Amino acid sequence: MSDTAILINTAVAVLAAVLLIVRFKVNPVIALIIGSIYLGLSTGLGVTKTIETITQGFGDIMVEVGLLVAFGVLMGSILNETGAISRLVEHLLKTFGPKRLPYTMALAVSTALQTIFLDVLLVISAPLARRIAPKIGQHGTARIATAMAIAGEVGIVLMVPGVGAVALAGLLGVPFGKMMIFGFLVVVPTVLISVAIMSFFFSRGFWKAESDEQLVLGEETGTGARKLEAAGQDDEVSTGSNGTAPAAVNVQTQQQRETPLFLLFVPLLTSLVLIAGGAVSEMLGYEAGWIMLIGNPVVALLIGLIGTILVARSAVGQKGVDRGIASGFKESGQILLLTGVGGSLAATVSTAGLGNILGGFFSASTVAPLVVVWGIAALLHIAVGSVTLSGITAAGLLAPIAPTLGIDPVLIALAAGSGALFMVHVTSNTFWLLQSLFGQTVRGALKTVSVGVSVASIVALGMVMILNIFI
Repeated sequence: MSDTAILINTAVAVLAAVLLIVRFKVNPVIALIIGSIYLGLSTGLGVTKTIETITQGFGDIMVEVGLLVAFGVLMGSILNETGAISRLVEHLLKTFGPKRLPYTMALAVSTALQTIFLDVLLVISAPLARRIAPKIGQHGTARIATAMAIAGEVGIVLMVPGVGAVALAGLLGVPFGKMMIFGFLVVVPTVLISVAIMSFFFSRGFWKAESDEQLVLGEETGTGARKLEAAGQDDEVSTGSNGTAPAAVNVQTQQQRETPLFLLFVPLLTSLVLIAGGAVSEMLGYEAGWIMLIGNPVVALLIGLIGTILVARSAVGQKGVDRGIASGFKESGQILLLTGVGGSLAATVSTAGLGNILGGFFSASTVAPLVVVWGIAALLHIAVGSVTLSGITAAGLLAPIAPTLGIDPVLIALAAGSGALFMVHVTSNTFWLLQSLFGQTVRGALKTVSVGVSVASIVALGMVMILNIFI
């Protein structure tokens, strides 16, 4: 088959998947599988080879990321059950003061809290953040809403153990420890710079309280968060929100309050330190057996999960832990399926021969390919409306040619993740959740979410370009 025919059929497969998701509301997992089947059959792989390629691609990516996603989601779900997130917000407020809260909250959400689903994180923290917005200073609502939008979305696709970052690393063959370290180097300056840029815009008249703010549903009765949570969905994987969150948010037992906050987060932080330590040791060539064992991301997250269970027992009892685990299993299912079909698409693209064709369009230049990767992911996100899905799809298309670009695969993963952040808009469930929870009009949400996260997308690409100079 000619190169032109392969390119046309690939474009049709991707556009068909987008159309099924956006126009006909087909689940992304089903839509991507349909697209992969069409691509395999239309490029002459045949029925048997197409199915074998799809299933093998699914299995290969599950080998890479399956346990990581499961352990991370379980850990986050149990932490949610303990009420640790709302307590952390209160602690940050007391420690750093209201004026610095947008920055401290953004850093916490985008790094250490990426095991928590974004919708659950917002529902838990938004009521408190909303109450203290007036204390932040001028345009407090705009600043805290922007900080949460930027931090949540950036962390998901750029910071391990965020589900998008894990999927991108798995698809592109990037060691997870390396993805975490370089993701951290991109995430921190991106979040701080983006929040600062948006704060500057707001101070120059970009925010109009009379037209950009509105009363939060249930704000006067204190029931708004509970009402909104029932409608909340995880934008990144198009799956339902954590049904047990209200118990953790609204029912704080004396036992929970007595459990030191730092102790609740020690297992999670330990996991992250172990993963980073293993990656650093590997890069330095020090590969002692015991370091490689505990620094392996699967083992490190397993240690963190066991530690979280033990600590949570003292906070919420065994029944609370069981509720968290049950919720985590429920939430992790579609994440794993979505990640797996991303692997199926990547395998089909590679087998169909598109990788060799695309390789000819990319220069060995160390700049242009990253911009193109960013652009592909950005276009997919504008069409589909899901940060995780667009990043995974872009990575699936580019994985076959990653070794030929002369660029470290971690930069390709970060560029794809950065592009997937561009223009979060009305097709995103997170857009509407942020709009409701933070008392914004649609016009206000377009400024804080759409513009804010797009600024972060561009800043993140700049950070990736800077990293490209050194690696």
